[in-house]
Amino acid sequence: MRKRQKGFSLIELLIVVAIILIIAAIAIPNLLRARIQANEASAVASIHAVNTSEIAFSSAYPLVGFSASLAALGDGGISPCPGTATASCYVDSALASGTKSGYAFTYAPDLASTPTPRYTLHADPLTRGVSGQRSFYSSDGNITRYNPSVAATSTDAPLQ
Repeated sequence: MRKRQKGFSLIELLIVVAIILIIAAIAIPNLLRARIQANEASAVASIHAVNTSEIAFSSAYPLVGFSASLAALGDGGISPCPGTATASCYVDSALASGTKSGYAFTYAPDLASTPTPRYTLHADPLTRGVSGQRSFYSSDGNITRYNPSVAATSTDAPLQ
């Protein structure tokens, strides 16, 4: 009588590896798409946070108007903020630094007069197609606009 071998044959192992590779080929693009969508949702939420923070900032500092930079929203121009031990008043430190969740935020106030009457905010993916696909734009008008292929401007379609 022959002794029965224990374990898997080479063919069985190759079949298992092939199945795992097929599943990975299907799952990885979906995972990357989900990450892009999460980064875009975070960018839109961050734009909303900046718009809301600008309203609060201009109410708290009426002689200044809108803030001079994103960093000023991070510490409100005062470090630390009144009543807190941290330096963050209006937005978190990642957003105040200008980069968050795969997006670069570019804030530009209109410093032509005091108090500052206007600002614009751009959110562009650090690597288009990898960290995000769409670019976003907002301003003191508090309308978020997007463009799927280039930097968004005030003439692009608003988010619904």
